[in-house]
Amino acid sequence: MEKVGLLAGVGHLPVECAKAASRMGYEVYAVALLPEVDPELKTCVAGYKAISIARLGEIVAYLKEQQAQKVTMIGKVTKEILFSGQHEQPDAQMMQLIMSLPDRKDDTLMLMFVRELAKEGLQAFDQTMLIRMLMPQRGTVTQREPTDAERTDMDFGIKMARELGRLDVGQTAVVKNMAVMALEAIEGTDACIERGGRLAHGGAVVAKAAKPNQDLRFDVPAVGLKTIESMAAVGATALVIEAGKTLLVDKEKVVALAEAKGITIVAM
Repeated sequence: MEKVGLLAGVGHLPVECAKAASRMGYEVYAVALLPEVDPELKTCVAGYKAISIARLGEIVAYLKEQQAQKVTMIGKVTKEILFSGQHEQPDAQMMQLIMSLPDRKDDTLMLMFVRELAKEGLQAFDQTMLIRMLMPQRGTVTQREPTDAERTDMDFGIKMARELGRLDVGQTAVVKNMAVMALEAIEGTDACIERGGRLAHGGAVVAKAAKPNQDLRFDVPAVGLKTIESMAAVGATALVIEAGKTLLVDKEKVVALAEAKGITIVAM
Protein backbone atom coordinates (compact mmCIF):
# COMPACT_ATOMS: atom_id res chain seq x y z
CA MET A 1 0.00 0.00 0.00
CA GLU A 2 1.43 3.37 -1.03
CA LYS A 3 2.02 5.80 1.83
CA VAL A 4 1.34 9.52 1.47
CA GLY A 5 1.80 12.48 3.77
CA LEU A 6 -1.00 14.97 4.31
CA LEU A 7 0.07 18.39 5.59
CA ALA A 8 -3.17 19.69 7.07
CA GLY A 9 -4.32 23.24 7.67
CA VAL A 10 -7.59 24.55 9.08
CA GLY A 11 -11.01 23.52 7.79
CA HIS A 12 -12.80 20.30 6.84
CA LEU A 13 -10.99 19.88 3.52
CA PRO A 14 -8.11 17.78 4.94
CA VAL A 15 -10.69 15.33 6.31
CA GLU A 16 -12.34 15.03 2.87
CA CYS A 17 -8.93 14.51 1.31
CA ALA A 18 -7.87 11.85 3.82
CA LYS A 19 -11.11 9.89 3.38
CA ALA A 20 -10.82 10.02 -0.41
CA ALA A 21 -7.19 8.87 -0.28
CA SER A 22 -8.09 5.95 1.98
CA ARG A 23 -10.89 4.88 -0.38
CA MET A 24 -8.36 4.90 -3.22
CA GLY A 25 -6.04 2.57 -1.31
CA TYR A 26 -3.49 5.02 0.08
CA GLU A 27 -2.14 4.83 3.62
CA VAL A 28 -2.33 8.40 4.92
CA TYR A 29 -0.07 9.99 7.52
CA ALA A 30 -1.26 13.41 8.59
CA VAL A 31 0.68 16.33 10.03
CA ALA A 32 -1.48 18.93 11.78
CA LEU A 33 0.29 22.20 11.01
CA LEU A 34 -1.84 24.32 13.37
CA PRO A 35 -3.70 23.68 16.65
CA GLU A 36 -7.04 24.50 14.93
CA VAL A 37 -6.92 21.49 12.55
CA ASP A 38 -10.24 19.60 12.43
CA PRO A 39 -10.08 16.95 15.21
CA GLU A 40 -11.94 14.48 12.97
CA LEU A 41 -8.76 14.10 10.91
CA LYS A 42 -7.27 11.86 13.61
CA THR A 43 -10.03 9.29 13.06
CA CYS A 44 -9.52 8.77 9.32
CA VAL A 45 -5.74 8.40 8.88
CA ALA A 46 -3.18 5.68 9.57
CA GLY A 47 -0.99 8.06 11.54
CA TYR A 48 -1.30 11.58 12.96
CA LYS A 49 1.10 14.05 14.55
CA ALA A 50 0.78 17.73 15.41
CA ILE A 51 3.87 19.63 14.22
CA SER A 52 3.95 23.39 13.72
CA ILE A 53 4.48 24.52 10.14
CA ALA A 54 7.45 26.46 11.54
CA ARG A 55 9.25 23.19 12.33
CA LEU A 56 10.23 22.03 8.86
CA GLY A 57 12.90 19.63 10.12
CA GLU A 58 10.43 17.81 12.36
CA ILE A 59 7.86 17.55 9.56
CA VAL A 60 10.39 15.98 7.21
CA ALA A 61 11.67 13.61 9.89
CA TYR A 62 8.15 12.36 10.72
CA LEU A 63 7.16 11.74 7.10
CA LYS A 64 10.42 9.94 6.35
CA GLU A 65 9.95 7.84 9.48
CA GLN A 66 6.56 6.76 8.09
CA GLN A 67 8.22 6.00 4.71
CA ALA A 68 5.98 8.41 2.83
CA GLN A 69 7.28 9.38 -0.59
CA LYS A 70 4.50 11.68 -1.72
CA VAL A 71 2.89 14.56 0.10
CA THR A 72 -0.02 16.91 -0.40
CA MET A 73 -0.76 20.17 1.40
CA ILE A 74 -4.37 21.07 1.99
CA GLY A 75 -6.39 23.28 4.31
CA LYS A 76 -6.05 26.89 5.35
CA VAL A 77 -2.65 28.13 6.54
CA THR A 78 -2.35 31.91 6.27
CA LYS A 79 0.86 33.92 6.20
CA GLU A 80 -0.38 35.77 9.27
CA ILE A 81 1.39 33.20 11.45
CA LEU A 82 4.73 34.59 10.23
CA PHE A 83 3.95 37.98 11.74
CA SER A 84 1.60 37.38 14.68
CA GLY A 85 4.13 36.11 17.20
CA GLN A 86 1.42 33.77 18.53
CA HIS A 87 2.91 30.59 17.06
CA GLU A 88 6.19 28.77 17.39
CA GLN A 89 9.24 30.53 16.06
CA PRO A 90 10.60 28.94 12.86
CA ASP A 91 13.37 26.40 13.37
CA ALA A 92 16.83 27.20 12.02
CA GLN A 93 16.15 25.52 8.67
CA MET A 94 12.88 27.36 8.11
CA MET A 95 14.28 30.69 9.26
CA GLN A 96 17.24 30.40 6.90
CA LEU A 97 14.92 29.64 3.99
CA ILE A 98 12.53 32.49 4.76
CA MET A 99 15.38 34.98 5.04
CA SER A 100 16.73 33.89 1.65
CA LEU A 101 13.48 34.58 -0.22
CA PRO A 102 13.10 37.61 -2.52
CA ASP A 103 9.60 38.33 -1.12
CA ARG A 104 6.87 36.81 1.08
CA LYS A 105 4.21 36.22 -1.57
CA ASP A 106 2.05 33.11 -1.22
CA ASP A 107 3.56 31.26 -4.17
CA THR A 108 7.10 32.22 -3.18
CA LEU A 109 6.62 30.71 0.28
CA MET A 110 4.81 27.59 -0.90
CA LEU A 111 7.26 26.87 -3.73
CA MET A 112 10.08 27.15 -1.23
CA PHE A 113 8.30 24.60 0.96
CA VAL A 114 7.76 22.26 -2.02
CA ARG A 115 11.41 22.50 -3.10
CA GLU A 116 12.66 21.64 0.37
CA LEU A 117 10.36 18.63 0.62
CA ALA A 118 11.56 17.44 -2.80
CA LYS A 119 15.18 17.65 -1.64
CA GLU A 120 14.23 15.19 1.09
CA GLY A 121 12.59 12.79 -1.37
CA LEU A 122 9.04 13.95 -0.63
CA GLN A 123 7.29 14.86 -3.87
CA ALA A 124 4.28 17.19 -3.65
CA PHE A 125 1.44 16.09 -5.93
CA ASP A 126 -1.66 17.73 -7.37
CA GLN A 127 -3.73 18.88 -4.40
CA THR A 128 -6.99 18.16 -6.22
CA MET A 129 -6.10 14.67 -7.49
CA LEU A 130 -8.00 13.06 -4.62
CA ILE A 131 -10.90 15.51 -4.39
CA ARG A 132 -11.59 16.79 -7.89
CA MET A 133 -15.22 15.72 -7.45
CA LEU A 134 -15.62 18.63 -5.02
CA MET A 135 -15.19 21.15 -7.85
CA PRO A 136 -18.63 22.18 -9.22
CA GLN A 137 -19.08 22.56 -12.95
CA ARG A 138 -20.65 25.60 -14.60
CA GLY A 139 -24.11 26.57 -13.38
CA THR A 140 -26.18 27.70 -10.39
CA VAL A 141 -25.55 25.47 -7.38
CA THR A 142 -28.52 26.70 -5.30
CA GLN A 143 -32.18 26.80 -6.25
CA ARG A 144 -32.28 30.58 -6.31
CA GLU A 145 -30.86 32.08 -9.47
CA PRO A 146 -29.01 35.39 -9.10
CA THR A 147 -30.80 38.61 -9.94
CA ASP A 148 -29.61 40.63 -12.92
CA ALA A 149 -27.81 43.01 -10.56
CA GLU A 150 -26.12 40.13 -8.73
CA ARG A 151 -25.04 38.52 -12.00
CA THR A 152 -23.51 41.80 -13.15
CA ASP A 153 -21.59 42.01 -9.88
CA MET A 154 -20.55 38.36 -10.25
CA ASP A 155 -18.99 39.08 -13.64
CA PHE A 156 -17.23 42.12 -12.21
CA GLY A 157 -16.18 40.38 -8.99
CA ILE A 158 -14.66 37.33 -10.67
CA LYS A 159 -12.53 39.63 -12.85
CA MET A 160 -11.30 41.44 -9.74
CA ALA A 161 -10.55 38.15 -7.97
CA ARG A 162 -8.61 36.82 -10.96
CA GLU A 163 -6.56 39.99 -11.16
CA LEU A 164 -5.84 39.75 -7.45
CA GLY A 165 -4.68 36.18 -8.02
CA ARG A 166 -2.46 37.27 -10.91
CA LEU A 167 -0.68 39.55 -8.45
CA ASP A 168 -0.40 36.60 -5.98
CA VAL A 169 -2.02 38.61 -3.20
CA GLY A 170 -5.30 36.78 -2.52
CA GLN A 171 -8.23 34.95 -4.10
CA THR A 172 -11.35 36.78 -2.90
CA ALA A 173 -13.08 40.01 -3.89
CA VAL A 174 -16.19 41.50 -2.28
CA VAL A 175 -18.15 43.85 -4.54
CA LYS A 176 -21.45 45.73 -4.74
CA ASN A 177 -22.90 47.72 -7.63
CA MET A 178 -19.66 47.14 -9.57
CA ALA A 179 -17.56 48.75 -6.85
CA VAL A 180 -14.90 46.89 -4.86
CA MET A 181 -15.70 46.74 -1.16
CA ALA A 182 -12.73 44.59 -0.10
CA LEU A 183 -9.89 42.52 -1.53
CA GLU A 184 -8.34 39.60 0.31
CA ALA A 185 -4.76 39.90 1.51
CA ILE A 186 -3.04 38.36 4.52
CA GLU A 187 -6.20 38.39 6.68
CA GLY A 188 -7.86 35.53 4.77
CA THR A 189 -11.25 35.01 3.13
CA ASP A 190 -13.55 35.26 6.13
CA ALA A 191 -12.04 38.51 7.42
CA CYS A 192 -12.22 39.93 3.89
CA ILE A 193 -15.93 39.03 3.66
CA GLU A 194 -16.60 40.59 7.06
CA ARG A 195 -14.85 43.83 6.13
CA GLY A 196 -16.34 44.11 2.64
CA GLY A 197 -19.83 43.09 3.73
CA ARG A 198 -19.83 45.64 6.53
CA LEU A 199 -18.82 48.41 4.12
CA ALA A 200 -21.50 47.31 1.63
CA HIS A 201 -24.26 47.50 4.28
CA GLY A 202 -25.88 44.35 2.87
CA GLY A 203 -26.29 42.95 -0.62
CA ALA A 204 -22.60 42.27 -1.30
CA VAL A 205 -21.40 39.69 -3.80
CA VAL A 206 -18.39 37.53 -2.90
CA ALA A 207 -16.15 36.22 -5.69
CA LYS A 208 -13.52 33.50 -5.29
CA ALA A 209 -11.15 32.65 -8.14
CA ALA A 210 -8.03 30.63 -8.86
CA LYS A 211 -4.84 32.31 -9.91
CA PRO A 212 -4.39 32.48 -13.72
CA ASN A 213 -1.48 30.04 -13.42
CA GLN A 214 -2.72 28.16 -10.37
CA ASP A 215 -0.28 25.54 -9.09
CA LEU A 216 -2.50 22.57 -8.20
CA ARG A 217 -0.02 21.33 -5.60
CA PHE A 218 -1.10 23.99 -3.12
CA ASP A 219 -3.46 26.87 -2.30
CA VAL A 220 -6.31 25.76 -4.57
CA PRO A 221 -9.27 28.05 -3.75
CA ALA A 222 -11.98 26.53 -1.57
CA VAL A 223 -15.27 27.60 0.00
CA GLY A 224 -17.29 25.90 2.70
CA LEU A 225 -19.69 26.36 5.58
CA LYS A 226 -17.59 29.08 7.20
CA THR A 227 -17.75 31.07 3.96
CA ILE A 228 -21.55 31.04 3.98
CA GLU A 229 -21.68 31.81 7.71
CA SER A 230 -19.40 34.81 7.19
CA MET A 231 -21.55 36.02 4.30
CA ALA A 232 -24.80 35.61 6.23
CA ALA A 233 -23.40 37.56 9.18
CA VAL A 234 -22.95 40.67 7.00
CA GLY A 235 -25.98 40.26 4.74
CA ALA A 236 -24.04 39.25 1.59
CA THR A 237 -26.45 37.69 -0.89
CA ALA A 238 -24.40 35.97 -3.60
CA LEU A 239 -21.27 33.85 -4.01
CA VAL A 240 -19.54 33.21 -7.34
CA ILE A 241 -16.72 30.71 -7.78
CA GLU A 242 -14.75 29.49 -10.78
CA ALA A 243 -16.27 26.33 -12.26
CA GLY A 244 -13.91 23.37 -12.24
CA LYS A 245 -11.25 25.33 -10.33
CA THR A 246 -12.72 25.94 -6.86
CA LEU A 247 -13.37 23.31 -4.19
CA LEU A 248 -16.83 23.32 -2.60
CA VAL A 249 -16.46 21.52 0.74
CA ASP A 250 -19.47 19.92 2.49
CA LYS A 251 -21.62 20.75 -0.52
CA GLU A 252 -24.95 19.51 0.89
CA LYS A 253 -24.55 21.46 4.13
CA VAL A 254 -23.28 24.54 2.28
CA VAL A 255 -26.24 24.56 -0.12
CA ALA A 256 -28.73 23.96 2.70
CA LEU A 257 -27.35 26.88 4.71
CA ALA A 258 -27.19 29.13 1.66
CA GLU A 259 -30.81 28.35 0.81
CA ALA A 260 -31.85 29.10 4.40
CA LYS A 261 -30.04 32.45 4.31
CA GLY A 262 -31.27 33.44 0.83
CA ILE A 263 -27.76 33.26 -0.67
CA THR A 264 -27.30 32.20 -4.30
CA ILE A 265 -24.17 30.29 -5.36
CA VAL A 266 -22.99 30.21 -8.97
CA ALA A 267 -20.04 28.38 -10.55
CA MET A 268 -18.97 30.60 -13.46
